[in-house]
Amino acid sequence: MAAIRQYRRVFATFFRNSLMRELGFRSNFFITLITRGFWFTVQFVMFDLIYRHVNQIKGWSREEYFGFMATGMLVNAIVEAFFMPNCARFSELIRTGDLDFVLLKPIDTQFLISLEKMELAMFSQIVFALGLLGYSLWQANIHLTVLSVVMYGLLIGAAVTFFYSLMIGLAATSVFFGRNQGLLDFWFYVTIFARYPSSIYSGSPTAEVFRFLFSYVLPILLVITVPAQVLLGKLLEPSWLGFLTIAFSLVAFAVSRTVFHWSLRHYRSASS
Repeated sequence: MAAIRQYRRVFATFFRNSLMRELGFRSNFFITLITRGFWFTVQFVMFDLIYRHVNQIKGWSREEYFGFMATGMLVNAIVEAFFMPNCARFSELIRTGDLDFVLLKPIDTQFLISLEKMELAMFSQIVFALGLLGYSLWQANIHLTVLSVVMYGLLIGAAVTFFYSLMIGLAATSVFFGRNQGLLDFWFYVTIFARYPSSIYSGSPTAEVFRFLFSYVLPILLVITVPAQVLLGKLLEPSWLGFLTIAFSLVAFAVSRTVFHWSLRHYRSASS
């Protein structure tokens, strides 16, 4: 319990420091809010226009698709708010030798590197996503149950864990490559596939290959589609996909943590 309280205090300190940085550059903060609001509006209007011409796309109605889109936005917003700024600067810590000071701190290195800085402006994206999710549920006339809400929360946590694991695993390669901007770009390119439900990837052999690859090898489709299906009451086929999604995220976290610490063992400090 004492260790948990210690980590909670450190996290609160990180949050306060991030808030002070945002308040120190308020114009940048408001510009980010406006930019995110514009992006959200464009996405909403674009798919609203598409659904004016069709009733469903691969089994997803307008209201259901907005629920899926909100789920993807929520997961990405959480990842980008808490983890993206830190993983992106990991190579800079190595280049400047500041990682030496991080390793000397009496706290878990991965925790410190992952959460030291937060992009608080991304919290607006979380609000937009939750608003869109509520709109989707209202329009689809979905009656929520305690079980569906709890499962949705668990699956959102699984999705965030999976994407964080993928990101920190890629960032850890900076120890070997020095600079890994290309690998972080790879993370963005791959996650583009998660912007659409897994059922979209069907109808041709190539699409089916992509669907299998990004559902069961690198399950970025699974971790976004399954939570949306659970909350919207859409049938999971097979029914154990929810448990598989959680299992994938736990395995991904364990692998990424192993890769992270293995990379640190090969780190040569600035003084060496």
